[in-house]
Amino acid sequence: MAMAELGLKASYSKTHHRHLSLLSARCFPTKQRCAFGGLNNAHYYPTISSSLAPNQVQAQSVQSQEEVNSKHDDCFGVFCLTYDFKAEEETSSGKKLIKVAVSGAAGMISNHLLFKLASGEVFGPNQPIALKLLGSEKSFQALEGVAMELEDSLFPLLREVSIGIDPYEVFQDVEWALLIGARPRGPGMERADLLDINGKIFAEQGKALNAVASRNVKVIVVGNPCNTNALICLKNAPNIPGKNFHALTRLDENRAKCQLALKAGVFYDKVSNMTIWGNHSTTQVPDFLNARIDGLPVKDVIKDHRWLEEEFTEKVQKRGGVLIEKWGRSSAASTAVSIVDAIRSLTTPTPQGHWFSSAVYTNGNPYGIAEDIVFSMPCRSKGNGDYELVKDVVIDDYLRQRIIKTEDELLAEKRCVAHLIGEGSAICDLPGDTMLPGEM
Repeated sequence: MAMAELGLKASYSKTHHRHLSLLSARCFPTKQRCAFGGLNNAHYYPTISSSLAPNQVQAQSVQSQEEVNSKHDDCFGVFCLTYDFKAEEETSSGKKLIKVAVSGAAGMISNHLLFKLASGEVFGPNQPIALKLLGSEKSFQALEGVAMELEDSLFPLLREVSIGIDPYEVFQDVEWALLIGARPRGPGMERADLLDINGKIFAEQGKALNAVASRNVKVIVVGNPCNTNALICLKNAPNIPGKNFHALTRLDENRAKCQLALKAGVFYDKVSNMTIWGNHSTTQVPDFLNARIDGLPVKDVIKDHRWLEEEFTEKVQKRGGVLIEKWGRSSAASTAVSIVDAIRSLTTPTPQGHWFSSAVYTNGNPYGIAEDIVFSMPCRSKGNGDYELVKDVVIDDYLRQRIIKTEDELLAEKRCVAHLIGEGSAICDLPGDTMLPGEM
């Protein structure tokens, strides 16, 4: 049996090769494979001795490394090392490894989100997880840095990390896809240009999900304009149920709950049944008519109805822009928290009589909203990743008028991306006030 002397003795057997390699080998991926460095760091490991001839040790070591590379051809660092995943696939709780893809993984939102995912905060303290991180050629070096930080954090539930720039590789067999990466709207850029540029990204990612992801993958689109990007993505993934696609409006819901709590003088956990209707833009409709404070209708608690109709609505719609003006940066941390909230709402049974907001596919909706768009509506879940639309909501004339306005905006966005969803040539007749909450 070959022995290596590094202040302690470690076996070159398959079982212990992982521990030795953890000290001596670094795995830096190319676009498809990982390459190991040799055992040549004399500064840290001055003596290596073996009871076998050197060529025998080298042959066995190379063979083990080739085994690893062939087994995990898109892994990173410590996650490339010899590891019996089949034996460790289920924890003592009996939960199988869950595969989660994150696009824009080198960005600020992901910088907050990935560590929540890896720690067990999102899917639970006994759920092993594999993170599959998608970046671009420009961001690939930063993506390596993200993977290194995940390595160094020693999360016991994080069993795999892979990074790449090809969605067809990164999305292989994923059960959740969190699509964050998108180009922000720059100075002088028309909204139609942003829809076209980002729409092409999400059309390609939809095709990749359709080709290689789990047939029941849940997709949450965060990159803006997220409602229409989600529509583009689902239209390019015909083999995945349209119901599995969401656009993130949970941050808008959280902002609305905060404002109602402040006005009522209560803690935010007293606010429930807060619906955001429509688009993640400044036409969104925060619904105070159906919301509750400590179980009572909001209008029974907050008597200043003018504040509700004017100041409250505007504060929620423009909160992102005000934050950027104050802080000089976008709301990355609170966006990451809202992604966590959105996932938990789908993986945890909704309390009786409560609901949450998510922008989902409108086909078959009970509210009279135009079909074939992605529109934020009130949802409930049994905790299985699926949801149902809430039927027992009140829509008065005030609410209906505002729902129609945000609906018209989304229909205009849909016409603007017709070429990306298989509906002919694009016709861009966007309203002049169509803006994201963070745009000035």
